[in-house]
Amino acid sequence: MTAIPPTTEPVTRTAAAQRMRRHRQRRRDGLRCLVIELRETEIDELICKGLLKPETRTDTSAIIDALYAHLDHTLGSPS
Repeated sequence: MTAIPPTTEPVTRTAAAQRMRRHRQRRRDGLRCLVIELRETEIDELICKGLLKPETRTDTSAIIDALYAHLDHTLGSPS
């Protein structure tokens, strides 16, 4: 009987498997991934509150950071 040597090639994961892995990790971390729509007036309010700079009103990452800051200020920082 001949033993089959173990393969040392890395396992490649499909995009769907990677998304599911990230989804499960977020759930373990107590996080949820949501898609939301913001009105221009809501973005204006983030600017008025000083959470978003006017020149970054179209920058998705800046808006996300401003929303996180708003939620932390309103609801309290996570423990």
